[in-house]
Amino acid sequence: MTMTVAFSDAELRRRAEDPSAVLMRDPRHPGLYFRFTEARPRGTWSLVVRKKWNRIGAYPDLSAKAVLAALPDLRMRLGADPEAGAAVSPWAKLGELLKWYADRMSRDRSLSDERKATGKSAIARHLIPRVGHLALVDVRHGTLDTQLMWPLQETLSLEFVRLIFGLLVVACRQAHTLGLIPANPMTGIKFSDFSNTKIKAKPARLRGVQIESLLTQLHALFDVDQQPAMLALMMLCHGTRIGETRKAQWSHISIAERTWYLPVGNTKTRVEHSLPLTEQVCALLMGYRAHQKANGYEGQFLFPTKNGKGMSKAQASAVFTGLGKGEWSSHDLRKLARTGWADLGVDFLIGEMLINHAMGHNVQAYIHTTVEERKRAALELWHGHLDLKGFSLIHGLKEGRNENSGNAPQATEHKACEAIQESTIGEV
Repeated sequence: MTMTVAFSDAELRRRAEDPSAVLMRDPRHPGLYFRFTEARPRGTWSLVVRKKWNRIGAYPDLSAKAVLAALPDLRMRLGADPEAGAAVSPWAKLGELLKWYADRMSRDRSLSDERKATGKSAIARHLIPRVGHLALVDVRHGTLDTQLMWPLQETLSLEFVRLIFGLLVVACRQAHTLGLIPANPMTGIKFSDFSNTKIKAKPARLRGVQIESLLTQLHALFDVDQQPAMLALMMLCHGTRIGETRKAQWSHISIAERTWYLPVGNTKTRVEHSLPLTEQVCALLMGYRAHQKANGYEGQFLFPTKNGKGMSKAQASAVFTGLGKGEWSSHDLRKLARTGWADLGVDFLIGEMLINHAMGHNVQAYIHTTVEERKRAALELWHGHLDLKGFSLIHGLKEGRNENSGNAPQATEHKACEAIQESTIGEV
């Protein structure tokens, strides 16, 4: 049964407590209907035009006052084009939309903490202060160029400016897809409209010729303060990201299976990742764990802090600020490992899998179990190469040898190289 009422926000709040009130109309506004959902006091606004029910929006996101104010323009729009969307935005300004999207991002479990923090900062520090005051209908090339894009490029890297622009595009698209705004103001606006400059990858600041001096530095630090040295060594040995490495726990490490498991929550790609542990790294880890226990720590984190939790992003960054002294960063260790694998002849696909780059569905479907063997062979080759540069002095295996097998680093490197060259995945 349809109930006749006079639409107002006060009336809807009162009717929300009456379970018999479900569908309502207001004779002053023909065709306008309000229906409570099961999740009271939430409801839905609709406008019937030519017997077609057009959804306007949700209550209380869209108040009665907002709907009644937008009703004349909405009737005109649907009268001219019955297929036009009937959505009415609950927001008048772009800043309101951006605050909604920032909140949505903060509760998205599929996003990493780092990505959430970056998005929140970009919206709060750059987008809202510069274009948050704009009415949605005023979002166009000219206003974005003068108030956002051109000022940003004066002080920020072009790469970060593109990230900020991308957040604006995604926020508007998502709001439009969900029917929260009648039109997407960013439709037809591209980053290339504001800049044709090609964004180049940052050059590596650590090269193969520097490995020996780097390991000498880490060896000296390892004797004084093992934790920061260990963080850098794990990244150098495996090419892992700083976030993936600092979050490592001992439950992720299996010395028996000689594998380091990186759970979904720790990886940027949001997929589980595994890395084979060579004998050198196993020896390094066992010595490091013994050192932790000797100093009274038996907790779960490889890189604990004084409060018992894992190392934070800021704390990990501070480690590399001290190590690199502005000349290189944690990401340069990752680049150094990836370049080193290529220089040693490691297959491109194996290198991409070790570095945990996102891959397409076809590549993932192509993976065989022999890949794990090839990943292990690649890391054995790399760590054998590092032994020749001074790594053996840190992990403590006698002269870089496996104490059980007696393999010298040169022999290990040669054997691993043969394994990589002889094994194949097959034809794509």
